[in-house]
Amino acid sequence: MCGIAGFCDFNKKSDYKILKDMTDILYHRGPDDSGYSFHNIKYCNIGLGHRRLSVLDLSINGHQPMKFENLEIVYNGEIYNFKEIRRELEKYGYKFKSHSDTEVVLKAYHKWGIKAVDKFNGMFAMSIFDKNKQKLFLCRDRLGVKPIFYYYDRGVFMFGSELKVFHKNPFFQKRINKSALKLYFQYGYIPEPYSIFENTYKLKAGCYLELDLQTFKKKITNYWNIEKFYTKQKIELSENEIIEKVENFLINSFEYRMVADVPIGLFLSGGYDSSTLLALLSKNHKLKTYTIGFEDNRFDEAKYAKKIANYFKTNHTEHYFTKKEFINIIPDIPFVYDEPFADTSMLPTMLVSKLAKKDVKVVLSADGGDELFVGYDKYDLCIKYYIFFKKYPDFLLKFLSIIMKILPYEFFEKLGYNFNTRYEKLYLILANKTKLCKVLSYIFTSKNIDKLFTRNNDNLKTNFDLYLDSFEDNLLLIDLKTYLVDDILHKVDRATMFYSLEAREPFLDYHLIEFLAQISFDIKYKNKEKKWLLKQITHKYIPKNIMEREKLGFGIPIEWLKNNIDEFIKIYLNKSRIEKEEIFNFNEIEKLLKYKNQNFKKIWFLLIFEMWYEKWM
Repeated sequence: MCGIAGFCDFNKKSDYKILKDMTDILYHRGPDDSGYSFHNIKYCNIGLGHRRLSVLDLSINGHQPMKFENLEIVYNGEIYNFKEIRRELEKYGYKFKSHSDTEVVLKAYHKWGIKAVDKFNGMFAMSIFDKNKQKLFLCRDRLGVKPIFYYYDRGVFMFGSELKVFHKNPFFQKRINKSALKLYFQYGYIPEPYSIFENTYKLKAGCYLELDLQTFKKKITNYWNIEKFYTKQKIELSENEIIEKVENFLINSFEYRMVADVPIGLFLSGGYDSSTLLALLSKNHKLKTYTIGFEDNRFDEAKYAKKIANYFKTNHTEHYFTKKEFINIIPDIPFVYDEPFADTSMLPTMLVSKLAKKDVKVVLSADGGDELFVGYDKYDLCIKYYIFFKKYPDFLLKFLSIIMKILPYEFFEKLGYNFNTRYEKLYLILANKTKLCKVLSYIFTSKNIDKLFTRNNDNLKTNFDLYLDSFEDNLLLIDLKTYLVDDILHKVDRATMFYSLEAREPFLDYHLIEFLAQISFDIKYKNKEKKWLLKQITHKYIPKNIMEREKLGFGIPIEWLKNNIDEFIKIYLNKSRIEKEEIFNFNEIEKLLKYKNQNFKKIWFLLIFEMWYEKWM
């Protein structure tokens, strides 16, 4: 696991020092080694930078940038099937100096070109400079586990694992993309491909970018898309056959992610996802497990995790964090998450990462199980609402939505800020019930945002606008392409890498995901039981009575934040600061602050943005 950075400066002004500065701000992602390669070629200056966290082949042979003939690569991630690809390449006469997957990736590109990406099973973000073709490629893994940003404006193209890279290049024009900021206030994160800055983007999951150094033109290709597997005819197998196949997919995926030359640990919550992961790996591996706890039982999973750890006799570490420890890491948020990001579960994720780093260099995280096996409570709610609204003809629902929309907004505002938010969500759902998932995800609605901002901003099209014929499949698809990649995976990548810890996602093997996309929703959600399919596998290894408990989710006692951020509010949400920035109407913020507890989530979103603004603008 590593950090990568680089540029193609067609103005020929970016130099070696800039490259080094861009790369070294990613020290936390790769403290073990660094490498820089600078070229002044006919069309541009090219720089490739790398910070290394040594996980495979700890020797100097794994150093990057790595070169082979006309090719050069900087790479972040793991290709889990690299040994199979290596054996295939050896049949074609390729020789290898190292035991790293980086060399395999480079020579796979040499043999098959960019189509080599179709062979890779893993998490990765990479850049390959092909001198013969005079092209630079960026590529991101299928599910978007590993991040890569790019910027292109005024003859300067840059890329990096994190946005902070660009701030180290003096030719970066940091202008806030107000339309993307609107998305942040709707969801608490900015969905791909957008970022907080203009001319700056996330390369979408399952895509590669090709930059022609002679024409300065870029082209983006989507090489893999889960959507097409949801639209295929469903696989006709018995329940037992499906359970057996899913179990085999899980075992293979989990074993792949145990390949490393350093110790591996596991984030254990005691829920079905992490417990199944531990159960299937415990047959062949002795794992260290990590859990954090709280004194508030509403959020504390430590006691459940301990039961599972004791059952499998793991080397278990748990730590009960105090309120003070949580509050003390809030100032770190703008550096760790260098784009506004408001998911409060980033705080416990940072703390459990810090805990695990004391013993291991790689940790397994069971993210993706909820999206694949129907685990979130919101799925119950969305399906319930959809069934209710489906009883009525569309023309009647749309007529009601029109009536609701033309009623004066100011009237409902008097009934409370959150009342008018709920009112707007209702008429949006009535207008198009297929948008239930999108609308229910809003924290600030469009009208809230119109009032909050000093000027109106454009609506950007996102993966929330996808639509399949099956409403239920669409729920899972949208989460896989929005919440999972831009919230959950982003959160885990930044929190773990801040502590120089590699996180692997064993549930996110594309073979498993393609198969599950072609399985009927009714089997995953049999008798309206969430995770029914996964539970049939889990209970082969863990008694039901150990697993049965209420789903908590990985959160924190919100009261800890509500009652301890007044000082932050005074500093960041005061009138003089807000009016000086000329982004928000302070009157709207004042209304929110008047009823802080009812509007806490909205206030938290504003606070996070203002902290980010101070750090980076």
